[in-house]
Amino acid sequence: MRARELTVFVVDDDASVRDSLALMLSLSGYRSALFADAEAFLAAWQREWAGCVLADLRLPGKSGIELQAELRAKGSRLPFVIITAHGDVATARAAFQAEAVDFLEKPFDHAQVRAAIENAFSRENLRLRRSAEAARLESLTAREREVLEHAAQGLHAKEIAARLGISPRTVEVHKTRIMEKLGVRNVAELVRFALAAGPGSSR
Repeated sequence: MRARELTVFVVDDDASVRDSLALMLSLSGYRSALFADAEAFLAAWQREWAGCVLADLRLPGKSGIELQAELRAKGSRLPFVIITAHGDVATARAAFQAEAVDFLEKPFDHAQVRAAIENAFSRENLRLRRSAEAARLESLTAREREVLEHAAQGLHAKEIAARLGISPRTVEVHKTRIMEKLGVRNVAELVRFALAAGPGSSR
């Protein structure tokens, strides 16, 4: 997923701020969706949404940090950028402890907003890539996961065959199917994929 296919979800009760941000985001090539408060965002939120949230700290009802906490409880990992006209060290610390990507004080420079969004989108793209890789790993059969695990250890087909009690030809068939499912082109990429996925993920 390219960064420009992600959406910036703006949550701010000030209509002039929402309009200003919407114009800036549009001129910068970003897609955006606007909400006047956390409750409106939560009512519309869908699990498959991807991008980042640009939320005011002080909102009628739930605050920007409370919105982030509720989304985390729902299983969403959307990155947050907190914006506020009432910034201080304590609120900034609270935002970062809640895993906010950035904390911007109003009036902010549009370049600062774009930099914060790009940082958030970098995190989101990494999350989406890892999620897609995990989904592809889940598509493997138990035997394919065994072959992948041994291939990640640098074992050749004959060695894998001996360990699993199958023929080298069967190992090669499994490798071909694994590469098709994972979208890799050769054994070297297969090994890199398995190592990047982390220990135990091929099980």
